[in-house]
Amino acid sequence: MNSKSKVLLIYTGGTIGMVQDIHSGDLKPFDFNQLFYHIPELKRLDVSIDIHTFDPIDSSNVSIDLWVSLVQLIYEKYNHYDGFVILHGTDTIAYTASALSFMLDGLNKPVILTGSQLPIGVLRTDGKENIITSIQIAADKDNDGKSMVQEVAIYFEYKLFRGNRSIKYSANHFNAIQSPNYPPLAEAGIEIEYNKNALWRPSSTNLSIHTTLNTDIAVLHLFPGINFETIQKQFSNQDLKALIIRTYGAGNAPTNKVFLNWLKTLINEGIIVLDVTQCLQGSVDLGKYETSRYLKEMGVISAKDMSFEASITKLMYLLGKEKDINVIKLLLGKNLRGELSE
Repeated sequence: MNSKSKVLLIYTGGTIGMVQDIHSGDLKPFDFNQLFYHIPELKRLDVSIDIHTFDPIDSSNVSIDLWVSLVQLIYEKYNHYDGFVILHGTDTIAYTASALSFMLDGLNKPVILTGSQLPIGVLRTDGKENIITSIQIAADKDNDGKSMVQEVAIYFEYKLFRGNRSIKYSANHFNAIQSPNYPPLAEAGIEIEYNKNALWRPSSTNLSIHTTLNTDIAVLHLFPGINFETIQKQFSNQDLKALIIRTYGAGNAPTNKVFLNWLKTLINEGIIVLDVTQCLQGSVDLGKYETSRYLKEMGVISAKDMSFEASITKLMYLLGKEKDINVIKLLLGKNLRGELSE
């Protein structure tokens, strides 16, 4: 006799955790002890649900401390649950999903993040469906009794996306989360249809966590007319380990001599320079055009088709884990958790 799947629902904050006061009309934090009152449909799921709540924070205030707390909680509870659902504000949900994918090594259970555009206590909320289906996905097993999803993912508006492939696409629409460079892992219609060819399978299933992240990273977003002398001064006093340059198109950048000489100096000083395209879809292809050939020749690293969120959290993870700069450069181009196409 098969026992019920057990899912731990983890609340961190965000719009999804708000209800409207019936007297004042103001939004106030939701008491998750009343979860089944607000979403009675959960009682019909053949799933045992426990709840863990953090002090709610706005997703704009999400920090590495929260990420560390989340992976430590998952590690502590890992053998007690079949899956985990994290309720999170949408503004930084893609950053958290990307970070957790690197911090949780050997994960073979689902960690599903979700949120909503409208509070749970509002009549037209998208939060109820997002929570119900996220829990169902976290509980789902294949015919061999293994979790259908064995990675960090984001469920939003009837679609499940790989966490480190996701971005927040819209501030106003229900389909706020998109995955421009990778297909959905599942789509929820009458049934939940899994795209089995797209699902990640870990090479190791012994869970370990990495809680040391290095944030000595700067980001330079290029734009026409940028003053490179000013940029040089701006970054000159920073204790940098890595610089992300947000480039045009397939990784292109100006051939301004001041800019190129500055990048050369950074690389010679042992600072990693990672080229991440400003485009939502597509890949960096260093050397395709002359305007990126100079970058490739001096040792700038291509982020390929990684999202910005995956690029910066992968850098944090690698800088915190590895000491050898050449190993970090090598791993930036490797597909560690499904974050890029090799």
